[in-house]
Amino acid sequence: MTSIFPDTRAILERLIAFPTVSRSGNLALVEYVRSLVEPAGARVTLTDDGDNANMWISVGPDDRPGDRCGVVLSGHSDVVPVAGQPWSRDPFVLHAQDGRLYGRGTADMKGFVASAIRAVLIAAQRPLKTPLHLAISFDEEIGCIGVRSLLPMLAARDVRPLLVWIGEPTGLALASGHKGKSSYRATFTGRAAHSALTPQGLNAIYLASDFITALRELQEDLIARTVPDPAYDVGYSTIHVGTIHGGEALNIVPNACTLEFEIRDLAADDVSAIEARIHAAAEAIVAPWRAQFPEAAIAIATTNTYPGLDTRNPHALALARAVSGHNGPEIKLAFGTEGGLFAKTLGVPAVICGPGSMDQGHKPDEFVTEDQLARCDAMLLRLIERLEAGVESAFPMQA
Repeated sequence: MTSIFPDTRAILERLIAFPTVSRSGNLALVEYVRSLVEPAGARVTLTDDGDNANMWISVGPDDRPGDRCGVVLSGHSDVVPVAGQPWSRDPFVLHAQDGRLYGRGTADMKGFVASAIRAVLIAAQRPLKTPLHLAISFDEEIGCIGVRSLLPMLAARDVRPLLVWIGEPTGLALASGHKGKSSYRATFTGRAAHSALTPQGLNAIYLASDFITALRELQEDLIARTVPDPAYDVGYSTIHVGTIHGGEALNIVPNACTLEFEIRDLAADDVSAIEARIHAAAEAIVAPWRAQFPEAAIAIATTNTYPGLDTRNPHALALARAVSGHNGPEIKLAFGTEGGLFAKTLGVPAVICGPGSMDQGHKPDEFVTEDQLARCDAMLLRLIERLEAGVESAFPMQA
C-alpha cells in the first residue's frame, strides 16, 4: 500500500481523456479506476453489460447484510455528445485557464467522480468504523440506464446504506429531492390520400397537432392547480414535447406521425393520473374520426421512467448538512438522478451535492472551477473523518 496518490486534478485529467459518450462504452475508464483503487486495498465488484460496466468500490469494514451500514458516493461515467457544439478547445483534453478546468464532463460529473476516487484512496488508509462505497454507473445521461443493473446486485446482497450521496453538480448546495421523469412515444395513424383530395384522407400530422394542443392545455391546468414548491426552480410538474416526425412528401396526406414527450413530476403529483388524462385526451381526438376512418388511432408507449426523490430522513439530512456545510434549506432539482432509484429499490435516503453547475453541463466549453473541486475534496475529507468515528449510532433509522 502506498500513501502517494494522484491528486483530484490529475485523476480528472485522465477521466476526461476517456470519451465515454453515452452508449459508447466505458470499460477503459473502468480499468483505469480499478488500477488506482485495488492496489490501495479497495474491494471492487463489476456488473458487466457488453461494452459497459458499473463499479462498486468499497473500503473499510464489510457491510453486515440486513444492517443499515455504510455511506455511498455515487456518480456516472458517461457524458453527453460534443458533436455539433462549437468548442474552442479539445473537449477530451483537460484545459486549465483562470481558475477553471475545461473539458467534457468536468461539471457533469467527472469532477465529483475524480474527487470521490481520491476520497476512496485516502479512506483506504484510515481505520474506518463505517464503510465507504463508491458507485460508478454508465449511461445515466440517457435515462439512468446503467445503475438499474447495479441495484439488483446490492439488493441481493442485502446492502442497505445509511446514506447515498449523489455528486451531480449543485454548486455544492445540498439537494434533498428531484423530480421524476417519464418518457413516451406517441404514434398517430391516419389514412393516406393525394393532397388534391385531402378530404379523402386523415392527416396524421393534424392528429399530432391536436394532441400537442391537448398536452399544452393539460400543462396549463397543472400549473393552475398546483401550489408551487419553492424549493424547485420550476415548482410544478411539466409536460414537454421534444421531437415530431411525419410525412413523406408535400403532395401526400400523411398516414403516420410520431412524437416523443415527457412528464417531469413533483413527488406530490400522481403520474398515473396525469397519464390517464393524456390517454383520455387522445381518445377524444380520434373518436370522432373512426366512423369514416376505422384505422384512426393514437398509441402511446412508455419508453423510460425513473422515480423522483424526496428525502426527509432527519438523520441522513443532519449528516449531509454537517459534511457539506450547507446551512440553509435544502434545494430540489428539476433534473433527475439515480438517487430516486436508490431510494425506491433499496429503501435508503439519498441527497445530491457536487461541484460545478448544471448551467455549464451539456454545453460547449464545459468547466468546473478549481475552487469548487478543492471544496469538494475538503467536504469528502470531512465525511471520511465521520466514518472513522462511526456514524451508525446517529441513525436510529426507520425503513
